[in-house]
Amino acid sequence: MTTQTVEEYAVSGRDSGPYAITSGPDGALWFTMVHSGQIGRFVPGQEPTSHQLAPDSGPTVINSGPDGALWFTEYRAHRIGRVTTAGHMTEFALPTAQCGPFGIAAGPDGALWFTETAADRIGRLTTDGSVTEYPLPCTGAFPSAIAAAGDAMWFTMNKANAIGRIGMDGCITVHGLPTEAAAPVGVAVGPDGGVWFTEIAAGQIGRRAPDGRITEYPLPDRSARPHAVTTDADGTAWFTEWGGNRVGSITSDGKVTAHDLPTPASEPHGITVGPDGALWTALETGALARIGPTTNITTRNTEKENAS
Repeated sequence: MTTQTVEEYAVSGRDSGPYAITSGPDGALWFTMVHSGQIGRFVPGQEPTSHQLAPDSGPTVINSGPDGALWFTEYRAHRIGRVTTAGHMTEFALPTAQCGPFGIAAGPDGALWFTETAADRIGRLTTDGSVTEYPLPCTGAFPSAIAAAGDAMWFTMNKANAIGRIGMDGCITVHGLPTEAAAPVGVAVGPDGGVWFTEIAAGQIGRRAPDGRITEYPLPDRSARPHAVTTDADGTAWFTEWGGNRVGSITSDGKVTAHDLPTPASEPHGITVGPDGALWTALETGALARIGPTTNITTRNTEKENAS
């Protein structure tokens, strides 16, 4: 049995706020820094670098796009950003003012799909900058994370206690959750088409099976505040416990394993499978954590702030 270890790598000052993380097409980890308005890049064993946006732009979720660049939401600036692996930055204004974009993911149609938390809409952005917005069938839903399936996008509706599906034709279907006021946030689609989501207020992980059945799995620590979720090649879901200072995993049959983070109150948010096959999470206190088999990479504890 492989022993999982947790290693932390300081990538910014403690006030920069690493938030979301993804694997880039260049073999690096890319992450947002929500408080300092930066996009960071990190390769284990190398110095982290960053690209500066407007300090108050609030870059939030980041994912690889269909064009070899990284795309991210600017929650406070109400824009969508794009950065190439060489560091060239472009920003796209959105039609709806004060819409609060949060989740973003590449869709099966070659466009970027994103949520507008404050406008109750799902947005679609082509790589040349054309935006289409689709209104949700309810108000005050606070659509949050979004993820691609084979022919659609799935998203959480944090304040509507539901998950939603939007087809490539813009048709939206809403699926209510069994637990009241569960407040779903993170969402990921597994290789089998199952939709995993976190219930931050209920301390549960939910899964919608391909046949439509929704199952909720209570965590051992119901106050863990599960936030983001991703899936690995085996279909296991990995999630962050923002309130529990842990990273957890859950199999399709409901077996939960928890991994404590070494630094107290490190505030884990985003999570991704890294280029090395390990799980990586962004810690708002200024580091990235790796959960996986032991490596021979030296852990870096030196804080790096405003690297260029």
